Amino acid sequence: MANRSRTWDLYGKVSSSPPPNRRLWLLLSLQLTLIVVGSFYACGSVFRRANSLGRRCLPLHGNISGGSTPKLKMAMVSLSEELKGGKRSFQGLMEMVRSNKKAYAEKGGYDFIDGSDLIDHTRPPSWSKILAVRSCLRNYDWVFWNDADTLVTNSSISLENILQAVIGDSDFDSSPDLILTEDVTGVNAGTFFVRRSNWSQEFLDTWWNQTSFVRFGSSKSGDNDALKNLISVLPSDVLAKHVRISPMQCLFNSYPWFPSWKTAYRLVTSPSAIWKGTYSYGDFMVHLAGLDEKRRKAAEILREIPEDA
Repeated sequence: MANRSRTWDLYGKVSSSPPPNRRLWLLLSLQLTLIVVGSFYACGSVFRRANSLGRRCLPLHGNISGGSTPKLKMAMVSLSEELKGGKRSFQGLMEMVRSNKKAYAEKGGYDFIDGSDLIDHTRPPSWSKILAVRSCLRNYDWVFWNDADTLVTNSSISLENILQAVIGDSDFDSSPDLILTEDVTGVNAGTFFVRRSNWSQEFLDTWWNQTSFVRFGSSKSGDNDALKNLISVLPSDVLAKHVRISPMQCLFNSYPWFPSWKTAYRLVTSPSAIWKGTYSYGDFMVHLAGLDEKRRKAAEILREIPEDA
């Protein structure tokens, strides 16, 4: 029989303690768990330095003038509903980020438009981004939609720089109409560019009419799922002509890294996508997608941005 240490309990009964090899296994398991957890927390520091470690979100460099790209009329459009909610409430967020975005728009010669007065209260507020973009598209060459939970973190990168990085030197009429990024789940509706065209107007109308995707009372409102569905059913030739997806999510839609079981799982299963999309110092824009306590986290990032950024 295997040797087991014996002890006497208060009632005089013999009890056996775990064998030494089992205690060693438990200790090693605990140490491994602590190492793994610590490693995921350390990932935050690594990701914040991703650009200094060789990652390149923007392959073309230039200043706010847009380099050789012709100056086009552009608008940055956003909105927010100021209703109280749970941990993911947007209350007070637009007021906090407005000055950040307006300063960037003024520096680049763009218009900043707050479309909050266009919110359709029969749907979750995020659906109204479609209405806001559609309402002003005819007055601009390009409209850059950005959710209220986004911040410009590097104002030396112009919207022209971003467009040129995605579409090259194509003239306005031959450019794609919709420019997106994608994360580990697919295309993301939090930030995107739309070009003024008949195709764009029709696409926005079709997107708005995807009423079967509208969701209430959950973390998903359905507008992003509707967009994914529309992109997935476009014929290949139409997709190639009218839609372009940035090869690097961090070009204009970076997500901050916060350790959790979900982010740990995604890092293990989709390391390339996480590397391409996680926020690093020097990125153009950070997007607090899917995060709680947005106002507090936005305030933290604002304090981190250098005054000359």
